Amino acid sequence: MMSQRDDIMDVKFTLRTSESVFAKFKYIAKHNGRSANRELDMLIREHIAMFEQKHGAIRPEDYEDYLKLRSK
Repeated sequence: MMSQRDDIMDVKFTLRTSESVFAKFKYIAKHNGRSANRELDMLIREHIAMFEQKHGAIRPEDYEDYLKLRSK
């Protein structure tokens, strides 16, 4: 499983969703004692763990092209 310190540099991106979906998401995050950002981070990490459990570990060479996109 990934640790909270896997990526020292923070990545920022824009999420497009409806206002009601985002409001419900923030409600859930607050219920769980997290910010919306921390809740989304946790969900992404859980999704990665589930994917890797089913398909095997994602190696750095598997996603290096996506890291290169960040520096452009």
